[in-house]
Amino acid sequence: MTDVAVPTRRCVLGLLAAPLVCGAFARTATAAASPVGSAIAPPEVLRELPAARLFGSGRLRRFLFHVYDARLWTGPGFEVARFSMEPLALELEYGRTLYGPLIAERSIEEMRRGGDISLAQQGVWLAAMQRAFPDVNEGDRMTGVQLPGVATRFFVNGRLTGEVRDAEFTRLFFGIWLAPHTSEPRLRAALLAGASGGS
Repeated sequence: MTDVAVPTRRCVLGLLAAPLVCGAFARTATAAASPVGSAIAPPEVLRELPAARLFGSGRLRRFLFHVYDARLWTGPGFEVARFSMEPLALELEYGRTLYGPLIAERSIEEMRRGGDISLAQQGVWLAAMQRAFPDVNEGDRMTGVQLPGVATRFFVNGRLTGEVRDAEFTRLFFGIWLAPHTSEPRLRAALLAGASGGS
């Protein structure tokens, strides 16, 4: 392969929460999705969603890097078209060490794909995510739980690290992976593999 951009250390370490990465590296990267993980929901998911079941799972790769394995946990009767109004949990298990502040920054960038975000709102949401998202290492798990009409709750390795009580935040955040406008349609398809008749 020719003309391949060499990612900076900061760029590579910024691969964390959102599907895309930064700079020229994003333009040369590729993604792959495949079934991964256990069908038994982790404790934090079962506490928040007692009837949770594994709806779909996939692996995100960037270039030669395993970024994370993603698992979508839902309740009975989950409807893809109404994902922002359904109780669900998205669990990410990381394949490398990555920086928490860059997770939050990249998440905001991806959330903009779903709608306009004012500078004031962006500042509030970014601060909330920076508090909730620590640096992670290989094997660490970050789980976002969507409780419609209540909050989005974030857990790292089963420990509650933050909560955002804002319906628009919830819609845009989980839309990074689940909305049709996602930047990673293959991963979305893997996560939504449990949908009857497709998505």
